[in-house]
Amino acid sequence: MAPGWTPERGPVKDQGPRSVVLSVMMGRVAAPNRVTPFGEIVAIDQRGLFMGNRGSIHRGRTIVRPWQVRRWITCVLEYKGWVAPKWAPGRWTPLFFWDEPVAIAAGHRPCALCRHGDFVRWLAAWEAAFGERPRVDPMDRRLHDERVDGRAQRRHALPWADVPTGAFAVAGGEPAFVLGDRLVPWSPLGYGRPIDRPARGRAAVLTPPSSLAVLHHGYRPLVHPSAREG
Repeated sequence: MAPGWTPERGPVKDQGPRSVVLSVMMGRVAAPNRVTPFGEIVAIDQRGLFMGNRGSIHRGRTIVRPWQVRRWITCVLEYKGWVAPKWAPGRWTPLFFWDEPVAIAAGHRPCALCRHGDFVRWLAAWEAAFGERPRVDPMDRRLHDERVDGRAQRRHALPWADVPTGAFAVAGGEPAFVLGDRLVPWSPLGYGRPIDRPARGRAAVLTPPSSLAVLHHGYRPLVHPSAREG
């Protein structure tokens, strides 16, 4: 585990075969509004700790596009007693993440309203990384350029030794959460048993480079407790 790390704090168009397979794995039909570390929106029974927003991307109960806006945010499930309506016509589409590292890997950042304290901490880490306090629109444009390649997720090659705790990378073809010198595999069932992080070689990193810099400079995302139970 990395020094000072506290797990407690610290192409999206999948209505087809993969989404069906994931639903069957869970033994029930789930809503197609869960987001994986690959940035896919799928139907799995894994609501998780956070909600997110990419604009209005549904018609009925079907996801019809991967995003509407560049402002991809991560929200709390309830804010001052208010819970976002699901599948409401003309409204933004609530999406769900297992935890914050999954959301960050998928390209999201903290909401300035319902997660104001975390948003301020995110800005402070961004300023420490890049030397200036970011304005929201340029920050969101930069994150958008780093997270997508057309309609697919953009991946980034980085030496394993340089991938910070809190990031996601690909291990054995599947997403894995980086936790110190360990990798914690993610699946539709949640986090699995940790494995050793490779000591050499290069990783295919899912987390956007600017978000990696934020993690390197002190931002501590909220991690699902199961990440350290293995």
